Amino acid sequence: MKTRTPSDLAGLPDGSMVSVGGRARWVRQGDARFIHLFDALASVATNLTDSSSTSPPVEEGSLVVVDGELVRSGASLELGGCRVLEVTSARGDRSEDVRRLLDGGVGRHLAQRARALAVVREHFASEGFLEVETPVVLPSPGLDLHLGAFEVKTPAGIRYLSTSPEYQMKRLLVGGIPRCFQFARCFRRDESGVHHNAEFTMLEWYRAFAGIDEVIDDTEAIIAGVIRRLAEPSTPPQGSPLDLARPFERISVAAAFERFVGVGEGAMLAMASDDPEAFFRAMVERVEPAIAALPRPIVLWRYPRPMASLARLCPDDPRYAERFEVYARGIELCNGFGELTDPVEQRERFVRDQTEREAAGVPVYPIDERFVEALAEGMPRSAGNALGFDRLVMLATRAEAIDDV
Repeated sequence: MKTRTPSDLAGLPDGSMVSVGGRARWVRQGDARFIHLFDALASVATNLTDSSSTSPPVEEGSLVVVDGELVRSGASLELGGCRVLEVTSARGDRSEDVRRLLDGGVGRHLAQRARALAVVREHFASEGFLEVETPVVLPSPGLDLHLGAFEVKTPAGIRYLSTSPEYQMKRLLVGGIPRCFQFARCFRRDESGVHHNAEFTMLEWYRAFAGIDEVIDDTEAIIAGVIRRLAEPSTPPQGSPLDLARPFERISVAAAFERFVGVGEGAMLAMASDDPEAFFRAMVERVEPAIAALPRPIVLWRYPRPMASLARLCPDDPRYAERFEVYARGIELCNGFGELTDPVEQRERFVRDQTEREAAGVPVYPIDERFVEALAEGMPRSAGNALGFDRLVMLATRAEAIDDV
């Protein structure tokens, strides 16, 4: 008889004779012997017959195989008249990692993550996108001031683990790919916490001959679609339900600073230009907490020019750039741009970024010359977004930390 696991049983009819393997939990010995067998996704209660009394002892944590008759009891599944066929006893104390796998709902989160992947792929398939993969060992990891990269020694010299697939995906736009997306493994030093991991999954996508409004539409559809598929909007343990009605509310950075920091537009622009660290602190300490208290996802957009080295300037006001971020329940989910396509201006911004990194005493990474050369060939007017996929799954599943998803 084929040995199944608890998560295989839901589709079987009542009365099926089955062999089931899983890990034992809630063992009860004595006149009656009951064992709950579970895998990472489901569990089943087993009622052992007297004939099993000569079988090896079953302890909590043991791996056990039984056979019996499948019986439904309300919403739960039970196995009646079971015999123990195999027992592999647990040895030693459980490590923290094993405890998390067994007790922390990791399997449920992984199943929900798989459903989230499907939602995203469904959206992009409907929009005619091509799913791509790009290298993770790169000549340049990017030049943002707050970016830290992992070095890799190769025969060709020092390379870096990818912090973002942006440069490579934009080269695909130059090569004629009109719309592309990928789930990219990315790596960043000195990033750890509830919302941060040094290794994470970035959902990144680009549209040629498009503006940020179209990419914001993508973003809203993906966020709302994933949350609805994984966890129907309901009242969370604290606070009110997350309002997923589209379009999401948009707040400009200038309006956010005036509303939440008490700083006018002129002073905010001066801060962004002359004291970027003060601007960053105001964002983290004042703007983001205030946005977190709002009942809807918020699109924060129109960033000051110095805060968007890869974005094109707003045509109606070149003091601002076509950059946006989306926040929901205090989580920064993404960072999107109307993409800069001028190779001369892009090189100037890269050099300025290198100067800022040197002044800050952090490693100065090289410019990705292949990317700048690709821009010189002509990159179509484009827009794109980088969305923290782990954070989105964390938001949708109400997980307490990014490690859980």
